[in-house]
Amino acid sequence: MKLNELKPKKGSTKARMRVGRGLGSGKGKTAGVGTKGQKSRTGVAINGFEGGQMPLYRRLPKRGFKNIFALDLDEITLGRLQAAIDSKKIDARKPLDHKALVAAGVLRSSTEGFRLIGGGELKAKVEITLHGATQTAADAVAKAGGKLTYVEMKKFVRPGKENKGKRKRGRGKGAAKTGTDE
Repeated sequence: MKLNELKPKKGSTKARMRVGRGLGSGKGKTAGVGTKGQKSRTGVAINGFEGGQMPLYRRLPKRGFKNIFALDLDEITLGRLQAAIDSKKIDARKPLDHKALVAAGVLRSSTEGFRLIGGGELKAKVEITLHGATQTAADAVAKAGGKLTYVEMKKFVRPGKENKGKRKRGRGKGAAKTGTDE
């Protein structure tokens, strides 16, 4: 047997229906898409359109709100941090930050930082630079003799408002004339 002699098993494949090849073919004239109108044409997607009736997505009330300025932070528990120290992934004597935890494989790299949350117990004395921590986690680190340093969050400045208060005041409408402007 040669490669050019390979064929699928008899009856396993079927020839495609050739549409629009005359009335006697069974799929002639309108080629299986009905009669006239927008939906008989190709490339039309009327998603959510309900024939002039108010669509469902507009009838339902709006819920919630998505803060577009929120930071995407990872969360790590005290127990998980202690487990990483015990398994020698992390050296507790060196200062820890997001990059060190990502390099050790404890956190993902796709986030903007991390917060420490309670859950488990911390025995090692660690120095951590992070974006946030719960009160129980901060107390547990302090109890173990460690130290938390918080990264300053970026302050959002609305576009176009960067130079607020530094606008040049020129002679506009209603400005008093000074000097000899004649």
